[in-house]
Amino acid sequence: MYKGFFFFFFVFVSYAYFSCVAFPNNGVFIGCNAPEIKYMGRIERGDSASIIYWSGSSIEINFEGTEVAVSLKDETGKNYFYILIDRNKPVKLKPDTLLRSYTLASGLNYGKHNLKIYKLTEESHGKTWFYGLILNKKDKLLPKSVTNKRKIEFYGNSISAGYSLEDTVGDSKKPEYFNNYLTYAAITARHYNAEYSCIAKSGIGIMVSWFPIIMPEMYDRLDSKNPESKWDFSQYTPNIVVVELMTNDLWLFAKPQNENFIARFGDKKPDEAFIINSYKNFVTTIRNKYPNASIICVLDDMSDPECEGYQWPGYIDSAVHSLNDAKIYTHFFPHQFKKGHPKAKDHERMASNLIKFIDENIKW
Repeated sequence: MYKGFFFFFFVFVSYAYFSCVAFPNNGVFIGCNAPEIKYMGRIERGDSASIIYWSGSSIEINFEGTEVAVSLKDETGKNYFYILIDRNKPVKLKPDTLLRSYTLASGLNYGKHNLKIYKLTEESHGKTWFYGLILNKKDKLLPKSVTNKRKIEFYGNSISAGYSLEDTVGDSKKPEYFNNYLTYAAITARHYNAEYSCIAKSGIGIMVSWFPIIMPEMYDRLDSKNPESKWDFSQYTPNIVVVELMTNDLWLFAKPQNENFIARFGDKKPDEAFIINSYKNFVTTIRNKYPNASIICVLDDMSDPECEGYQWPGYIDSAVHSLNDAKIYTHFFPHQFKKGHPKAKDHERMASNLIKFIDENIKW
């Protein structure tokens, strides 16, 4: 436990100050490549800064001292992060587009503490540069937390990203309402004390999206916007992969006049064989990356079973069955019969449902 309180303030930090920046009690700057810093998620490691792209990515340190600050710069000024000290109630931070240092905690009891910086918003809101941390000169970083044996990875759409999760009165796309930390995906990972990776983008599909790119074209990127930026899959090998996709395909197949549908298919809607084969091909791609992982193919609760001609769970079942792989499963969330995206309580129910399925079917 700790005493005192969080507060955020802005202090401009120029490149010249990277060896030692202004901070109470002669603070010392610790660069982003310090071996004591633990990264989780697809984060690009650089010499002067690490780049955070994906929602659910996090930076964690253990330190001994009374206060800590961080140096950040955001691409758009639209990203939000949770700051968690000693796993207590999180506080939100919205970094500026200028490079600044932010005091994250002050007035802690002198002793050992844990800090986690967790990205809430998705990759469409831009990237954030993490330059390093600032501690009092008398304080020190401690060895990083032991890497958990369990690892889980999600490939998903807006639900896995946390779209509109905190909008209690509507279904807003504003970034302040995104919260990946409270999604079913993040809750499930924390339940198992598992390492967590989330590759999710609102509006994305396997065959067609609400924009030009589809998940089979993006799944292997470090920077989602750069086709040349490829992720090294050897850096993270999950025990379980959850594929939460096809909802946007479902909705767009009902809108053949949509420009993205036309760009993909012209004026002819693909048949069932094409749908099944497209899903099968993507899951096979994931299997080839992770030969030993258990793969759970889910369909979320925005995929309305009351839609006319609704057969999408059957398409997924057929695709998975054709793979003849005992470690690839299907699991469909109960539909909540609500308009819009699931909120925090809905995600809690989804997490409980997924955890029950994992406990009953997978040993890891």
